Parts: sequence; structure tokens; C-alpha cells
Amino acid sequence: MPSQPVLVLAQDPHADEVLSSSPFALLVGMLLDQQYPMEHAFRGPAKILDRFGTLDPEAIADADPEAFADLAATPPAIHRYGRSMAARVQALARVVVEDYDGDASRIWTTAASAEDIVARLKALPGFGDQKARIFAALLGKQLGIRPEGWREAIGPYAEDGSFRSVADVVDAESLGKVREFKKQAKAAAKAAASLPSAAKPTGKVAAER
Repeated sequence: MPSQPVLVLAQDPHADEVLSSSPFALLVGMLLDQQYPMEHAFRGPAKILDRFGTLDPEAIADADPEAFADLAATPPAIHRYGRSMAARVQALARVVVEDYDGDASRIWTTAASAEDIVARLKALPGFGDQKARIFAALLGKQLGIRPEGWREAIGPYAEDGSFRSVADVVDAESLGKVREFKKQAKAAAKAAASLPSAAKPTGKVAAER
């Protein structure tokens, strides 16, 4: 019997096998996880592989931008904003080629510390602070990349037993729990934003909180 993929982020056997076997695919999946359902974002790398023929960062970086955008936007597209995300994927590939010798795993395998991993991720195109910490949590929780102090460097996303992000997705049930957490967090943020200005903490009170 074929072995099960290590990761089940895409909830699709082929896409998850691609994520499990290619560090660059996993990085691209995280890049695409924005304004798009999580599992569909992580199916994007498999679509690129199937249409482009490779996930080699150098080949992707050197691809004709228009042609690459066309394949990324072809239904089913890699993202809601397929063409703009195609450009980001190519920008990410260029950084991996130029800074990490074309090997995405070097971002974390050659890092000096957990803080260094987060800093390297934050420096990638399309990766802000939150995305960098979520990806670092994914590396730690599911791939065992746990330099000393990794939980402290990452913050809440590294907590055991949480269902905050893709780092906690190990099956369909956990995906549902993560989706519910995100829904509640979004609702709470919307409720806070709708409060009258007089009800919001300001000045010294806000600082103390």
C-alpha cells in the first residue's frame, strides 16, 4: 500500500503528496494562503506542477511572466487572483534561487536560530510577520523543525492543542476547527471595529491594556 502523505493541508492526495515532497511547493502553498480558502490555496502548487511540468524554482523564476500567469489563471486557477499571485510565485522563486541556491529548505535548515527562521521568512515576497510565524509553526509542529526557543520565537501559533492556523491542520476535523477559529476571530475583530470611538480604549488606558 502506498504510504500516506506526511501533510494533509490540501485535503487532496495528489496535492498533499506534492506539498510533502517539495519544500518549495509548501512555501508556495503558504504564499497562496491569503484571501482564499486554505485547502484550495495549498492545492495551487500541484496545479503549477501539473501545468508547468516542474516546481524547480530556477525554471519558474526564468519562465515568461505572461505565459506563467496564463497557466496560473487557467480554471481551476491557483488562486482567486491567479495572475497577480503568479507574479508573486515567480518573485518568491527568484529569492530562493538567488539567496538559497534554489533550495527552499535552506531557509530553515541553514538558519542560526528560530528567530533567524522567522526573520528569513518575513523577508520573502508575500510573507508578512503573521504568515512567517504561521509557516514557522507549521515547520515545527508537522516537520519537526524546532530550534531551541522555537515556541517563544513564534508565539501563539506554536501552542500545543491550538487550532489557530494551517500549522494545526492534520485532518478534515482539525481543518474545520481552524476554520471556525478564524471565523470567530474575524467576527470579534469586526465587532471591535464597530464600537463607538468613545468606547475604545485610548491614551494611557490603552497603553496599560
